[in-house]
Amino acid sequence: MTTTTRAQRIRRRTILGLTPAVTMMGAFMVIPLILVVVMSFMTRGQYGGIVWEFSTDAYQRLIYVTRLDGSLAYNLSFLAILSRSLVLAGLTTLICLLIAFPTAFYVARQSQRTKSILLLLIMFPFWSNLLVRTTSWIIILRDFGFVNQFLMWVGITSEPITLLFTNGAILVGLVYVYIPFMILPIYTSVERLDNGLLEASFDLFATRFQTVRHVIGPLTMPGIIAGSILVFVPSLGAFITPDLLGGGKKLMLGSLIHLQFTTARNWPYGASLSVLLLAAVLIAMFILARRAIRARG
Repeated sequence: MTTTTRAQRIRRRTILGLTPAVTMMGAFMVIPLILVVVMSFMTRGQYGGIVWEFSTDAYQRLIYVTRLDGSLAYNLSFLAILSRSLVLAGLTTLICLLIAFPTAFYVARQSQRTKSILLLLIMFPFWSNLLVRTTSWIIILRDFGFVNQFLMWVGITSEPITLLFTNGAILVGLVYVYIPFMILPIYTSVERLDNGLLEASFDLFATRFQTVRHVIGPLTMPGIIAGSILVFVPSLGAFITPDLLGGGKKLMLGSLIHLQFTTARNWPYGASLSVLLLAAVLIAMFILARRAIRARG
């Protein structure tokens, strides 16, 4: 068998092996995304849905709204929802990182048996439904929930304070839901750390902070960036947690998209919001990927 024939057979087998995966991605990812983009440039039907007539009204509505007299005004409500989504997603990522980094470092330094138990506990929330886990926070944060009862019992407050249906409640819920996605990638990076490098750092009289900044941080940066992507992206498009813990008063992008496709039945506007969300996610992933490449270099 000649080298050319062998190479052709390998290429043919590779193509055949990739065909199912490519077909699945095309059918369930690429084609729906194309349909969403096309739908965003269509016209809303009189009773909802879409009319297949080209229009940019959906994208115009991202910036402007039409007043009763026909004049245009800035869509301040959408800007508030967009800023709330970005801020909450960013804070969720930051808080998860601050909690996950020392947690992952501690787990990675335990014995194999203890490590297995701790990893099992970290993954334990995945065994229950997201809706159930999020609903449990309503019981904890409501006016006469566990948190308020504890605060009144210790004398910090004399009456219940509003914790539920606030941005803080949404933030707590997002951190609770997505923190395992930050711990596991960082744990993988920390576990591969060479202890000799840490010992060398201390031998050179580096402080713990300097060791974390100049040795541990750069070496675990791929895990940090991977965890940040896994937390920021779903947090930005979350709608179950904001709906339940925000009470429908503190909308995020995911909640607004859900409302447009269901209650409002404004599919072109919902599709334009989806395209905007996708663009924001791609930009965030591009920035984080560039930082990962620089960290490796």
